[in-house]
Amino acid sequence: MASLFTKIVNGEIPAYKVAEDENYFAFLDIFPVAKGHTLVIPKKEVDYLFDLDDETYAGLQLFAKKIAKGLKKAIPCEKVGVLVLGLEVPHAHIHLVPMQNEGDLLNFSEKKKFTPEEFQEITKLISDNIE
Repeated sequence: MASLFTKIVNGEIPAYKVAEDENYFAFLDIFPVAKGHTLVIPKKEVDYLFDLDDETYAGLQLFAKKIAKGLKKAIPCEKVGVLVLGLEVPHAHIHLVPMQNEGDLLNFSEKKKFTPEEFQEITKLISDNIE
């Protein structure tokens, strides 16, 4: 059975898509810990990040770097934090979180709430800043 993220990639479930290419997909986390919190995934469904083949793993990291640079331009922050966590969805993914300090990245218990319109605005802001 396809993972939730594969269903997003296939367009079966809506998402706030930030960017995609033939192998990777980036979209806003709908339970963000910060404005602009983005998930980056390979389109190839593999549960565990370190089970990805080397080419897919390296490509995912390079794609995430491109998204992070656009995210930093779009959302005022000190840095964009990178975190790999989450056991709920069996599909490798990277969290990119705009942060002012380490606490912003480490506090996943306090979720932010945005309206659909705000999510759309954030999506466009980030997408427009990706080179």
